[in-house]
Amino acid sequence: MSVFSLKKAERILKRAEFQRLSRQGRRIHRDHFIVIYCPNSLGELRLGVTVSKKVGHAATRNRIKRLVRERFRLSKAVFDGAYDINIIAKTGAAELSSQEITQTLEGVFREVSKDYKHKAIAVGTH
Repeated sequence: MSVFSLKKAERILKRAEFQRLSRQGRRIHRDHFIVIYCPNSLGELRLGVTVSKKVGHAATRNRIKRLVRERFRLSKAVFDGAYDINIIAKTGAAELSSQEITQTLEGVFREVSKDYKHKAIAVGTH
């Protein structure tokens, strides 16, 4: 399996996991995405992608999910900790180019990573 592949253990699949993340997670709002993240005890960085029917038809939703998963795979090295991350696409996300999606998500992933490093230093684990 490739270094950049997304294993099943790296995906959030169950409704209860999404609900826990929604209740306990921190949120980052951008124009076209909401990112909810929370540390997990699994020792694994995991991703969930939510794209509602309001965003567009099936092909559009699948395109967005594909681009989000690809950016996550390529950005896994940025993260030091074990996090659950749910990326929720807003209505305008369908009009974004792949480059715009990439830029937005790279910034969000850096912000999540910095938040982890900040908490680790504050707690004294680093």
